[in-house]
Amino acid sequence: MKIALATPHFPKSITDGLNKVAKLAAEAAKQGAVIVCFPETFIPGYPLVEVEVPQASQEQLREALAQVCEIAKAKNIAIIIPMDWYEGNQFYNVAQVISAEGEVLGYQTKNQLDPSEDQQWQPGTERRLFEVSGLKFGITICHEGFRYPESVRWAAREGAHVVFHPYLSGSDVKGKQITEWCSPSSPYYEKAIMMRALENTIYFASVGYAMKYQESTSAIIAPNGECLAYQPYGQEGVIVADADLEKATGYLAKRFKPELYG
Repeated sequence: MKIALATPHFPKSITDGLNKVAKLAAEAAKQGAVIVCFPETFIPGYPLVEVEVPQASQEQLREALAQVCEIAKAKNIAIIIPMDWYEGNQFYNVAQVISAEGEVLGYQTKNQLDPSEDQQWQPGTERRLFEVSGLKFGITICHEGFRYPESVRWAAREGAHVVFHPYLSGSDVKGKQITEWCSPSSPYYEKAIMMRALENTIYFASVGYAMKYQESTSAIIAPNGECLAYQPYGQEGVIVADADLEKATGYLAKRFKPELYG
């Protein structure tokens, strides 16, 4: 079963973001992927210090989600689209899951906010497992997947074959340019995503933006910790890898003994 990650440049607007979703989802579908995941809050775009991203209204976000549903149905591919979202009086950072038929299957909230995000979103309180075409998966968003491994272990223990990890790291304005995957001199992020797969015996699919000064890049990691594919730094595009569901056993995650930790 083929899974895909879409690595776009930062969107100039919601319309620009939707155009990128259509383009990259079509590329993923053409390569035979059953599902494609986009980076954190791709609609309307993560609120970076150096980029002014106007807060979208509830109406704008609902209309954008409806258009992504149309794209999924037209391209016959499931889409994970991370975005801002209003629910009652709460404002969340979420990842919406849409089936290849264009149906919204639900969303995963970001529950462990980075301290810098406390004034931007409210934290969610629940974790969910999703399934499309026999592929069971969870979602952990940015800071959660890098620094809260239990967010991944929960999904693995619930039967997930893969955990998708939309995130943002880096800048288009300043930083260090990385050229080597998982370099010893690079930030820890790429080492962390390898561990999330290896320590749970599942696939881990981590997807970020294409930026001039990235701190890590999109990658698909196998249950044995092997990097199956990664996106060249700074380049917009799609990576696809075969996920052998029989290898995603969750073996190490299922051996976890919570009773030992009170």
